[in-house]
Amino acid sequence: KMGNAESNAYQNHLSRFLPEEQSVIDGVFDTLSGLSGSAGAKNGKATKKTVTLAALQAYMREPLPERMTVRLYNGMKSIDLTGKSSGLSEQIAKEQFVIFMSNLLKGNADEKITIIMRMISKTEGPVKGKQIQEFTEDLIMSVVHVLSYRKELKGWNLENTRDSASGVKALASQLLSELKLADGTKPVGPQLMETNFDQSVIEDWVYRVPQISIFLSVVIRQGLHVLHSLPDQTKDILNLVPGCKGIKGRGLVSLFDIPSIIYINSLLPAELQHKWQLLFSSRLHGESFSQLCGHIVNKGPCVVVLKDLDGYIFGGFASHSWEVKPQFQGDNRCFLFSVFPSLAVYTYTGYNDHYMYLNHGQQTMPNGLVNSDYGNGHSKAKPRCTTYNSPQLSAKEDFTLDAVEVWAVGDLPESAGTKGKKSILDVDPEAQAFLEMAGKSRQSEGLREPVEEEEEDD
Repeated sequence: KMGNAESNAYQNHLSRFLPEEQSVIDGVFDTLSGLSGSAGAKNGKATKKTVTLAALQAYMREPLPERMTVRLYNGMKSIDLTGKSSGLSEQIAKEQFVIFMSNLLKGNADEKITIIMRMISKTEGPVKGKQIQEFTEDLIMSVVHVLSYRKELKGWNLENTRDSASGVKALASQLLSELKLADGTKPVGPQLMETNFDQSVIEDWVYRVPQISIFLSVVIRQGLHVLHSLPDQTKDILNLVPGCKGIKGRGLVSLFDIPSIIYINSLLPAELQHKWQLLFSSRLHGESFSQLCGHIVNKGPCVVVLKDLDGYIFGGFASHSWEVKPQFQGDNRCFLFSVFPSLAVYTYTGYNDHYMYLNHGQQTMPNGLVNSDYGNGHSKAKPRCTTYNSPQLSAKEDFTLDAVEVWAVGDLPESAGTKGKKSILDVDPEAQAFLEMAGKSRQSEGLREPVEEEEEDD
């Protein structure tokens, strides 16, 4: 009988959830069906509980943007309960709700794809690049919104980071750049927006771009407030946003926005993804090369981000502690990135080992990003940088700095936390000599900051 087949499928989906998860999902469904007014008997006959779009919208009004709620509803409605004309019904049955949760939270790309297709477009058949872009932007915007609403941004917030709107668009474009047609070509620009993509191509994309599934998981868990706190179920989103230290209460707005933090953090080595700590900001510590060195040397791996006067924002990940020396440092985990006007990452090519370089007043090695007279830099890449195959990341080859930030990632090395930190100039007489050779006196004298106590951010 068809009825049995359907209930077997339903039982299989239900069995993916632990008993305590099942009761949470039941509770949310009961709340939604109560809001739908379908909780009891009508005309003396018991009616099955169902959920309406209006009930979903009422429940999600604050945590999620309305466009995302409609997409979730379309995804739930797309689940075909064999042998029933459920596709025509405007209401969501319990089975549809559970199968939706099971496929999106526990399924593979193959199980997710039909739902995602309906979330992208209500009508069946191929979808245009423009529709995928809109879906992806809605998805990222919803992640930022719901994490902010639920106070899950771990010390970051929408006030101490760049405006997320441009970051949402930039991250969506970056994820869409991974769309590949069946013949392996990647359409770009206006062509991408008008290209038709069928289900198999989008399934391949969801399989290769883990952010789509992770973001959907966040939107469902945090939006509906289900299964968001069971530790074994949230590994995929555990370090989605790193904890933030060192920015609170300092009136500083970071050069990063939330989407770019999420994206760049996902590309760091796994053991460094749990925490970022502000080491240096030119807006806080002044525009001085010795100040920069004093704050970032021997602090472990870090992310450096620069903004030029044309508004371009770019930087790199340093896999090792910075040291002042006339040799290249780091290893092939280093990468370069741009944040604005576009979000992109450039990884090691294997061509050479020129990963990281920090030195004072050396005229012979023009490969560092920032000159020791501070304020000027160059991004030489004609046509591509050999180490990372990156294009020129600044607006002009020789650029003027507007701001610099350096974030330590992961836990600071033991030695970095010692009290009464010495200036780089005290620790490294060679650096002092370089500065004097370059005609720079010890301009950090008198500028040294009181040692900051490690602040406890919630």
